[in-house]
Amino acid sequence: MTETVTVDLPGRVYDIRVGAGVLAEAGPRIAAMGGRKHVAILTDETVAGLHLRALQDSLGAAGLTSEALALPAGEATKSWPHLERSVEWLLDQKVERGDIVVALGGGVIGDLAGFAAAILRRGVRFVQIPTTLLAQVDSSVGGKTGINAPHGKNLIGAFHQPSLVLCDTALLDTLQRRDFLAGYGEVVKYGMLGDAGFFEWLEVNAPRMADDMDVRIHAVTRSCQMKAEIVARDETEQGDRALLNLGHTFCHALEAATGYSDRLLHGEGVAIGCALAFETSARMGLCAQEDPSRVRAHLAEMGMKKDLVDIPGDLPDAAALLDLMGQDKKVVDGTLRFIMARGIGAAFVTSDVPRDVVTSVLNDALAARAAVPNS
Repeated sequence: MTETVTVDLPGRVYDIRVGAGVLAEAGPRIAAMGGRKHVAILTDETVAGLHLRALQDSLGAAGLTSEALALPAGEATKSWPHLERSVEWLLDQKVERGDIVVALGGGVIGDLAGFAAAILRRGVRFVQIPTTLLAQVDSSVGGKTGINAPHGKNLIGAFHQPSLVLCDTALLDTLQRRDFLAGYGEVVKYGMLGDAGFFEWLEVNAPRMADDMDVRIHAVTRSCQMKAEIVARDETEQGDRALLNLGHTFCHALEAATGYSDRLLHGEGVAIGCALAFETSARMGLCAQEDPSRVRAHLAEMGMKKDLVDIPGDLPDAAALLDLMGQDKKVVDGTLRFIMARGIGAAFVTSDVPRDVVTSVLNDALAARAAVPNS
């Protein structure tokens, strides 16, 4: 079973192909896009050992030559030094404006390679081949590219849409369980923000997602459909696209507080952030008191992190976490925008969130954490 989702942007329409084995389509599809018969691939060292040969075999069978640069795996690669290295390498490869750069990897490689493609010769085409669940349902779609800064995550970047996205769901078999579940944080987010029916479907089916390919394909496809619809309405996040940041205001503060380390993976932070966003919404009387409990119950059933108590090591106090939220990209005129919810599947953007409510939510979560030995 293979699905196609179309991102319908004027003059820049592109397809997302979802299914087991779509990596094999890379060669013929990229060959059909024109340009030189040489493809430059940016990847990371871990992914290169797992999937680079299959990609290059597909390219070679379609009459294309290729070279790859394998960068270190991990969030630290989304940085100026590795961006500079990537751009200089692409120039060494004599990449021209009509050529194709391929991003083979998770969100880090996709974001970095997309940004490199955006600034190289003022913009060259690129293809996303995401190899993690998180990248397949989120970062590979929609054209957000960039790197991190000491001030915060993804603060340096550009909107640069890919020309094609190939989501090979069979590649997810190589993920560690923790990485798979972290990616699921972005999947379940779509149900929470705009499709209560999808959330209900996930409650029933998602526990089989790691082993059932049909469930996996549907979950990835529906996630991509929702993102594609939102991006088509609001490419540069002037309105609706901000909904995709449900949970991210809390998440980015927690990622900064944990040093962007493996103490907290991005998808784990999203899951915890969504639970905190629903808790804040409930305390403001926006949604039913049962909604935060339902969110946490599903995350628990999936074996995911769902509260601050699940984050190892020290965390700063509520005031410091609020300060870290102030560095978020969603700050407008100095005012922090939150994604709140009137219920599961009914998220909205607002700046009208009292600071004392957020402080109380964080203080209670930190107190619960302090009450658990060795947390």
